[in-house]
Amino acid sequence: MRRKNVPEKNLYVDKQSGKDFERPHYKRLVKRLKPGDLLYVLSIDRLGRNYEEIQRQWRILTKEKGADICVMDMPLLDTRNGKDLMGTFIADLVLQILSFVAQNERENIRKRQAEGIAAAKARGVKFGRPPLPLPDNFSEIHKAWRDKKMTLHQAADACGMPMGTFYAKAVKVENTT
Repeated sequence: MRRKNVPEKNLYVDKQSGKDFERPHYKRLVKRLKPGDLLYVLSIDRLGRNYEEIQRQWRILTKEKGADICVMDMPLLDTRNGKDLMGTFIADLVLQILSFVAQNERENIRKRQAEGIAAAKARGVKFGRPPLPLPDNFSEIHKAWRDKKMTLHQAADACGMPMGTFYAKAVKVENTT
């Protein structure tokens, strides 16, 4: 973007996945676009990864907002060029193909990720951080709480844990005994 002399104040960087267009930086960018502005996008899959949404957003940006779009890694997707019928047709065709490829890649990534998680679970891999051991006083505090000698809030405080955690641990202990 710097090689294209885009001022720093006009750079919008999304760190979220392009799975949808509910991204704060993207929304801010769309609000600021004015007719005649030029939007550089590195690659169409950086714009989004949903076929129909890419098509819809392209129309919003070019037709409703009146902005031009230049997809840097695909020179055919530069709305400044070929504004005649043939140029528009070619750009629309390329956009549809690349939108399809972007969504297809997203679906393949999700599928491979799910397969990897299932394989890891089958090998016995545990996800998430390991649970902390119960405090030494848990049994006595748990019994006092169940005997209604203290409130849930007091019991959780006495064990040094949030109420939800105390309750979940208490239920787990009761179900395993």
